[in-house]
Amino acid sequence: MPDFLPALLSPVTDAVAAVLAVTHDVATAIGLSPGSAGAWLLAVLLLVVAVRTILLPVTIHGVRSSHARAHAAPQLRELRQRYAGSRDLEQLTAMRAEQKAIHAEHGVSGWSLAPAMLQLPLFYALYRVLSDLTSGHAVGALDAGLVASAATASIAGLHLTSHLGSTLSASLPAGLVMVALAGGAALLSLLAQRWFVLPMTDVADLPEGMATVQRLMPWLGAVGVLAAAVFVPAGLVVYWLFNNAWTFMQQGLIWRFAPTPGSPAAARREGRALEGATS
Repeated sequence: MPDFLPALLSPVTDAVAAVLAVTHDVATAIGLSPGSAGAWLLAVLLLVVAVRTILLPVTIHGVRSSHARAHAAPQLRELRQRYAGSRDLEQLTAMRAEQKAIHAEHGVSGWSLAPAMLQLPLFYALYRVLSDLTSGHAVGALDAGLVASAATASIAGLHLTSHLGSTLSASLPAGLVMVALAGGAALLSLLAQRWFVLPMTDVADLPEGMATVQRLMPWLGAVGVLAAAVFVPAGLVVYWLFNNAWTFMQQGLIWRFAPTPGSPAAARREGRALEGATS
């Protein structure tokens, strides 16, 4: 990791620490013990709610962008066919100009991946916060008292700052809890991709290799979560579990009410509408 990255992302780290401190205060305000696992789990859950609520406008923009790309797809397909095999620089320049015009006509944006990309600094910041907690260091608004509180909270011996390898060797029940958390996060990722995202993806225009990769993405994502869980603190795995649960519900709503035009999910929705009209 570049040396400048921690300094560059320190405002994000401080913001995550501040929000986590506030959400922990909320948990204790409703009667949970400050050093209890319930208080810290609720704090992490509220952190996820805060982050994903802030990202909702970007998510909505991403849905609209995917719809715009779907509406532009027939024209882009015809454009590619018209210029297929062309190597002439002028023709390629003309094709790019027409492609840009089609994107502008339909409002196609290149920011559809923004929600996922914007969460990467947050994952890093949460990792930094939990690493400091593991070392017993205060970070931002998480003062010495909150650090001590986080250190005492546990589920069957599993602490937010625990790592899988050391936890399994020290306590099998605690290790199994972390395995269950990672498995739940991976399963939610897999199901959200398989049930909701993949049916809203039209792979007809993709090369066979890319289409195959697209179909494998749910499994690759789930395996990625399990592999990462070996190296990160349990608190980050808890964050992934809650975050993936939010993603599962959010993608389910998009699949149900705003599927990408031309996708299998959209065809299913149109079929339901026809059945409702004829019944």
